[in-house]
Amino acid sequence: MITALVLLAALGILVWGFYRAKPFGKLGILAWLQSVALMIPWLLFFGLSTAGIYLNLVSVLFLFVASTGIYIFLGNRLRIAAKERAELSLSKAANSSEQTDLTNSDPTSIESLGAEKASGQSTVAEQPEIVPIPAEDLAAIRGIFGIDTFYVTEAIPYQEGAILKGNLRGDPELIYQRLSESLRERLGDRYRLFLVENQDTKPVMIVLPSSSDPQPSTLPQKIFAAVLLLATIAASLETGGLLQGFDFFTAPGRFQEALPISLGILATLAAHEIGHRVLANRYQVRLSPPFFIPTWQLGSFGAFTRFESLLPNRTALFDIAFAGPAVGGLLSLGMVLLGLLLSHPGSLFQVPSPFFQGSILVGTLARVVMGAAVHEPIVDVHPLVVIGWVGLVINALNLMPAGQLDGGRVVQAIYGRRIAGWTRIATLILLGLASLVNPLALYWAIVILFLQRDLERPSLNELTEPDDARAALGLLALFLMVATLLPLTPSLAGRLGIGG
Repeated sequence: MITALVLLAALGILVWGFYRAKPFGKLGILAWLQSVALMIPWLLFFGLSTAGIYLNLVSVLFLFVASTGIYIFLGNRLRIAAKERAELSLSKAANSSEQTDLTNSDPTSIESLGAEKASGQSTVAEQPEIVPIPAEDLAAIRGIFGIDTFYVTEAIPYQEGAILKGNLRGDPELIYQRLSESLRERLGDRYRLFLVENQDTKPVMIVLPSSSDPQPSTLPQKIFAAVLLLATIAASLETGGLLQGFDFFTAPGRFQEALPISLGILATLAAHEIGHRVLANRYQVRLSPPFFIPTWQLGSFGAFTRFESLLPNRTALFDIAFAGPAVGGLLSLGMVLLGLLLSHPGSLFQVPSPFFQGSILVGTLARVVMGAAVHEPIVDVHPLVVIGWVGLVINALNLMPAGQLDGGRVVQAIYGRRIAGWTRIATLILLGLASLVNPLALYWAIVILFLQRDLERPSLNELTEPDDARAALGLLALFLMVATLLPLTPSLAGRLGIGG
């Protein structure tokens, strides 16, 4: 029944996505078809399973390989279509501009700076008329560059701004600071300067008006975030009841029994969000309200948070993205360790020893802390073990390297947008394979596919990479994510002595 409902919801989302993509013309339809290509294997597999028809592993792998190939093909067509539209826009701008040094370019690598969303994919929206950058402003902008900073060879109108090609003459961070200060002195706060890498891996400067900055959340969005928060509180109470063997909504009188576990789950969620916001305040970056995703299995899958300010550089992106799961994960890990230390015969929860095989990290910690106790068929554990484990799973899910999840932002900050794009596709494929044995993977894949698959928009200085210490922390976080979500194999559990 649940699988059928998920299939109906997925089909409904695809239809809704089509009607949203249709007004954007060819670009919107291509982006929507990419979503269809990624969803078809799951819809076929689970649809046939619901009808009692089961595919073998070879057929399933063929479906995923075929859908990936179609997705890549459509992505190439999408980039070609975006390039054609950009060239058309450039030719129109060139006809109305007094500049004589304008040439064709391929701005598709930075289209997300001014793109609209169609069916979850960043595309260039059709607009009645794009007013090109005034000639006097372009002349003033070109005046900030020099042979000792960034030697401009081409100036190309792009939307309401300009793309400036040339040669970078020094450290990207120092040059960017110098040029952005010069731009502010000449034109005030009217324009933003981006230092990014083009498709040919050469640095380019992008100038866009400040009107293209991310916008604050609207009142309806804030109300929606509040509704999701209330739903998450209710879901965490339901999770607290289910973990103790009763349904909270049918027995609300047992509120006090569900409350401690619910508060523990909410504490990990709060710690995660506080971590994000403390670092965002340090960089003077505004964040949207958290949009929590309630679920009765865990209380919540975490929250999606949108940047409402431009990020200064990739280091800021890393720090803000990493801080949430770092704080939430450390609190959850502390709960697990304290709970294991406090566990004794007669503790609230009695779980079968194979319960600890569900996570490499938690199972290994249980064997180290509790010793021979995990050999027994039934193990008594303190509630903090379960609460901390739930918190670890929530933080680990948000560390998956896909799109605008914390893990996707971390990968984008460390390795750049190209690698982040590949890890997004790999994550969706792995979730698709994992959904064959765990429905939770299917739900999370759908969430990523329709809500979070886009990469984060480029920062102002996209060339300066985070330092090696941050890169090491990012790899450690990704390793702990895998160790949390992957179960112990029976042979490894046997060597550890878990379950006898």
